[in-house]
Amino acid sequence: MFVILGNKLFLGIKSELSINNPNINSLNELDQFIEQHKGEYMLCFISYDLKNSFETLKSDNDDNIQFPVIKCIVPAEIKTLSSLNDLIDKNLPKHEEIIFQPALNKVEYQTCINKIKQHIQLGDIYETNFCYQWTAKTTSFNGVSIYKKLKQLTEAPFAVYADLEDHIVISASPERYLKKTGKQLLSQPIKGTARRGRNKKEDNTILEQLKNDPKERTENIMIVDLVRNDLSKIAVKNSVKVKNLCAVHTFKNIHQMISDVSCTLKEGILFSEVLRATFPMGSMTGVPKIRAMKLMEKYESSKRGLYSGSIGLISPNGDFDMSVIIRTLLYNKKNQCASFSVGGAITIDSDPLKEYEETITKASSILEACK
Repeated sequence: MFVILGNKLFLGIKSELSINNPNINSLNELDQFIEQHKGEYMLCFISYDLKNSFETLKSDNDDNIQFPVIKCIVPAEIKTLSSLNDLIDKNLPKHEEIIFQPALNKVEYQTCINKIKQHIQLGDIYETNFCYQWTAKTTSFNGVSIYKKLKQLTEAPFAVYADLEDHIVISASPERYLKKTGKQLLSQPIKGTARRGRNKKEDNTILEQLKNDPKERTENIMIVDLVRNDLSKIAVKNSVKVKNLCAVHTFKNIHQMISDVSCTLKEGILFSEVLRATFPMGSMTGVPKIRAMKLMEKYESSKRGLYSGSIGLISPNGDFDMSVIIRTLLYNKKNQCASFSVGGAITIDSDPLKEYEETITKASSILEACK
């Protein structure tokens, strides 16, 4: 095992919990593993379909990556990285372009969006996150080279490279799911995306348009309300707060609208209780949450797996920091399938063509990194 997360390098496996099929005991098993290894660092990979273990939900779509529902690892060795280049520049094999095929073309995508908007018009849901997958078969997957290029393209704050037994995970996520510091819990949902401009003037214009776009603000506020409701289940009364509502953050390759939602945790809240209250995260589901997830199972053709899930690190003192798995490339070493997914929030005001163009913006950095 070889994982880069932040400025840390994690090597080898001291102990591991791996659950392939979610069941009613999955969260209990995770709590037990965390309790057994209290005082140690733990890497956590949590797939979207963990939801099936505590909600009346299922996932029957195709799964070409087959990542475990839970993988929690106590690493054998931890090092601090002073320079990424020192670690991965040496003796890289030649990188060959990977050609991905999307599950939906432009017309098919817009057709799906119009069908979803019909559900919104009927009042079934108010907002949802619709995703589709891009896949490729490749026998020459150079994960380290792709990670290095993707990191340079995005400078994503939650970048992860994980070379595991059966999979490689390359994440350039800009989104935080949850950060626990003592009794404080912070969520930073993203809703609202715009490309970077070709020059400073165009870039500032695009940023201002995003900041003042009523549709994007509505999307973000709906999800903030969902996150507030989720956190209230595990929070001290009246401690849920919203700061920086609909603030626009600029990354190297993209503009994103991000809000901060925080709370003070009740005494004795377990990691599993945090997940049960908040997972999957609001930005990847919709409003109402359960109904949105059920509908997306119908309209999406592939199982989300680790995409829409989370990767993070639990510290020895019980604090943790978890990202939302978006802008992430996954590779199954056994069947030699590489895939990533893109999606976006759909509301009654969504323009199907603009929504499609937004997914292409989100896909662009991974496609570029794989050239």
